[in-house]
Amino acid sequence: MNSIKLHGIRTYSYHGCLKEESIVGGNYLVNVSVDCDFKVAAIEDDLAKTVDYVELKNIVILQMSITNKLIETVAYNIINDIKEKFSIVVKCKVEIKKINPPLDGDVDYVSVVVEE
Repeated sequence: MNSIKLHGIRTYSYHGCLKEESIVGGNYLVNVSVDCDFKVAAIEDDLAKTVDYVELKNIVILQMSITNKLIETVAYNIINDIKEKFSIVVKCKVEIKKINPPLDGDVDYVSVVVEE
C-alpha cells in the first residue's frame, strides 16, 4: 500500500457554533493522507492512474468554503468527496486544525482527525 500526504493547506473559513464565527471567520490548517496503490501509475508515469494531489487540495478548499457548525462535519465531507472522486483510495485521513479558537485562555488550535 502507498500513501499520498498533503499537509498545511491553509484556508480562511467560517465554521463554528457561535454566530460570530460564521460572520468573522478564522484561519484553518488541513492535512490529508490517502492510502492507495499507485504502483501502476509510477511504473507507467501516468497521473491518471493515481490520486492527483492538486485535486485533493481543490476538494479541501471547496469543502472548507461551505460553512458548517462542526469541523467534524467538514472532515467527513472531505473524505466522502475524495473517495467519490478517486476509486483507488482505500483509506483516507483528514485533520482540520482551527487556529486560535474562541476559547477562554491561550490556545494555539483545536483539531479533529477523521480516518475512514
